[in-house]
This record gives sequence, C-alpha cells and structure tokens, in this order.
Amino acid sequence: MSQERWDVVLRVLEGPLSLQGDLVCRGPVVRMGANPGPGGLNLSGYRGLDDRQAVISAYDGKTVSLAPVGTNQVRMAPHANVDWEELQPLRGPTYLSDGCAFHLGPAGRGVTIEFVECRRLGVWEQQQMLSDAADANPDVQPSEVKELQAGKGVPAWFYAGLVGMAILFSVAIIIPLVQSRDIVRLGPVDEGMEYYEVASAEMEVNPQLYEGFDQAFATFIQKPNAEVARTPDFAEKREYWDELLLEWVTRSAEQHLRAQAFWGRLEAIKDDYAFVVTELRQAKMPEVWASIPYQESRYRSEAQSPVCAKGYWQFMPEVARRVDVQVANCKISGRSDNWSPDRITPVRGVLKNAPYVKDARCLIPPTRGCKIDERTDLAASTRGAITALSEAFNDVTIADSGAAVQITIASHNAGYDDAKYDNGKPKSTNLLPAYRAWLQQEKLEFDPGFVGKQIRCATNEFDDNDRCGSMLHRETQHYTYAIIAQHFLAVCYYATNYPDRPEFRPWRDFTRGDGYCNTVIKVPTDEEARKWM
Repeated sequence: MSQERWDVVLRVLEGPLSLQGDLVCRGPVVRMGANPGPGGLNLSGYRGLDDRQAVISAYDGKTVSLAPVGTNQVRMAPHANVDWEELQPLRGPTYLSDGCAFHLGPAGRGVTIEFVECRRLGVWEQQQMLSDAADANPDVQPSEVKELQAGKGVPAWFYAGLVGMAILFSVAIIIPLVQSRDIVRLGPVDEGMEYYEVASAEMEVNPQLYEGFDQAFATFIQKPNAEVARTPDFAEKREYWDELLLEWVTRSAEQHLRAQAFWGRLEAIKDDYAFVVTELRQAKMPEVWASIPYQESRYRSEAQSPVCAKGYWQFMPEVARRVDVQVANCKISGRSDNWSPDRITPVRGVLKNAPYVKDARCLIPPTRGCKIDERTDLAASTRGAITALSEAFNDVTIADSGAAVQITIASHNAGYDDAKYDNGKPKSTNLLPAYRAWLQQEKLEFDPGFVGKQIRCATNEFDDNDRCGSMLHRETQHYTYAIIAQHFLAVCYYATNYPDRPEFRPWRDFTRGDGYCNTVIKVPTDEEARKWM
C-alpha cells in the first residue's frame, strides 16, 4: 500500500464562501482562520475568528480529527441544525465523520462548516503533479514515494514524523497561551476627566484595541448602516467601513478608558443610560445614540451651554419646539417680559443674533429659567431626540450612504437640513447639504467613509472661516468619534457589572471569550467606579 495524500472536502454553510460549493482543501493538515497561511482555508470575511482558529488532520482518510488552536472556540455537532450556544467548545482533537458540522468562533459570529469527506489523492496523481512541475522547472524532480507495508511493521521514519507533528501541535497550543499572559490590559490609571472632546492623531494606541473594536464597529455601526440601506454588503464587506473614523474612535476610547472619572460617571448614570437604550431599541434606532447625551451633558438634566442649549440632549429652544419638547415662558436678563420660541430652527449667527445670547453667554438663568422646559425631562427629551435623529437617519440620501449611523450622530451637532424648516435657505454645514456637496466634488454616488474623511483640523476650536478643507465645522469633525467610543466602553462596563439587567443582557457576549470587552480592556468593578463618582 503506497503512502497517499488525503485532501479534506468542506462546505461552508453561510456567508460569501457558501456560494462556492464544495471546497477541496489540501491535506494532510488543513488550517482554518482569518489568516491561516498558504494552503489553508482563508475565512477573513467572517467575524470573530483568530488567524488560525482550528486545524483538521487527515493522515489515513479514516481518522480525521478537528482541533482548536490554543483557546479558540470550536464546536462540533452531527449536523448543522443545532443551537451552537448550547454546545460546549472542544477542548482538544475530536474525530470527524462525513456530514458532521462544526462552528468556528463564538456562537452568533464566526462561521458554520460541513465536513463532506476525506478524499484520496492517489500515487499516480502525485507523480503527474510532480512531472508537470518538472516540465515547468527542471530543478524539480519527482520524489521517492516510500511504502508502508503492513507485513513489515511501521518504519522508524513514521514514528519520527508523529513525534515532530506532536511537537508542532503542542507549540501551536502553548504559544497563544503564553502570549496571552503578556497582554497589557488597559484600564483606569489616573483621575482623568469625564469626557475628552478631541483625540490626537499622534496618539499611540494599543494595536490589540484596534482589533477588538472591529467587532464593536461591525455590531453598533455597520449592521444598522446595512439595515437602513437594505444593503448587506455594508455589514459584510470591510471595504464599506469608515476605517479613518474607526481609527479616531479607537484613539478616543483609549483616552476615556484611562480616566477614573469616566467610569465613575458611567456608574452614576446607569439607570438613565438603560432607559435611553430601551427607548432607542423600541424605536428600532441604533443604540449607539445612547451616548449622545453623555457627550452633550454627561446625562445632567440642568446642563446649559453658552448658546442656551439645555438638558440631557442639549436642545436649542427652537429645535426643542420643532420636535415637540416644550419650552416656554423663559426669563431673559434685561427683559421684563417672558420669552418663548416662535421658530423651529435657531437664527443664523446665534452668537450675534439670538435674543437669548449676549457676549457669548446665555441670558436665560440656568436654574428655573423657563416655567416650562421639557429639555430637563429625560423621557420627553429622548422622545424628541428620536424624532430629530430619525429625520436624518431615514433620509434617502443619508440612508443609502453606508454611513447613516455616524452621519446622523454628526447631525445632532451641526443640524440635518435647516432648509426644510427655514424657508428653503440652505446651510452648507448641515449634514445633508455637506454630504451632497462632497459627493458632487468627489464624483461619487455614495461614500461610507464620508465622516472620517472630514476630520481635517487638529482642534475643535470654533472657527467659521477655517475648516481645514473639510465640509464640516471643526467642532463637528471631532464630535462623532467620541460618542461612538464612549458607547463602546459603556457596553463593556454595564455588561460586565450588570449582566442580568434586561437592558444590558444583549451585550454579555462582548465580555466573554473573544468578545471585544475581553481583549485588552480592564473594566473596573462597580465598587471601584462608585469611589470615582
């Protein structure tokens, strides 16, 4: 009996590779993962997989085994019609039989594959392959094929090969475990601040944090982008991601996670954050928007800006009126009569022309300045915010952009399209006209990378006349990424410390296994956070 090569036939059951039918993977060792190396099964299009997630070994066609590499998650079942969450990951090599299914990666992510068969590559086929190679390159010569003869026992070289394979397999398992001990986890190291408006392009960020946030960006940004556009490619293909924005998100996240004050504030507002997340889910809106009130007010009801934006969501009085958040009978310093908004958009040049602003200072008293002011009511202002954000999110042009989530976030800072409410007068830095102008300038039909490409200025200091070549104000350029970063970390904090609360329960997977919260982020306990409140 001649020594033969056995190939492994697999069938990917979901995602882009499912359209390719049976895949013949060259044996006797088939590595599978996001970057398995030459000859392996490349699964880079699937989320939650390590470079080498698992390995199949097939040396005689009958004893084919599947094994995880290191601590990676691999599950196996007699067929694919199972709930993978109910199955425990494999702890070591397990034999495969024809028709078995296995799932690589965490349940809910990764990929499900069917093992079809182990296929023999006969000696004559090997010789033909070598002869073809020799024709193309005279230096390649057919190799000597040794024979295993049952009557003569097992040759010594076979045992040596098994020992070598065992060593390699052990190294493949041990090295990831050893390396995992060298991971430097990032957590609160100083008092810091509750929030950081601007991240620096020069920041050095832990590369493992970048890798971890791929999962968060896919879930909280790209998935809703794909859903509103009805274009699955926006979620499934990395080419439609805003990579520049993701870089800025990661920089901002590293700033925030180092600050004790940030985690302390998350602990203080957990009930309010849970309420807003619930309202967004019920409205079928992206839950990452729950971090907008954190950026705007740190969830403080009485917070007020120099231009009289107030409350959790920092609505200007006129915008509040437009989205049915009541503001009326306000005291204005220097006036004897009470004032109520009669417009639904702020006047142009608020600092100079608004009746309630003078010398860059709000003239409405911060406490009880208005007899009626629902901006300080979390429920009423959140309903109004969902109305306002929906205007942008459901706009056809923005929805089809592949960046609807992040463009809508930016619109909360710079407005969506005031022309609709201001006698048709366009405002170039509103998000809809800014995005349209960008498409026209770049001769594009749509651009998922729009928001990241507009971050041009190093600071967010307000300057109407200098946007550093961007379509957006300086402040707007640095607005969106901080909100996304804060939400990514809020998910980790709440799912780690309050996993059984129904509002936070859907986030628990991010704190387990290879979930992004469990990569290099050191999430403080609620007891620690209460000390920093």
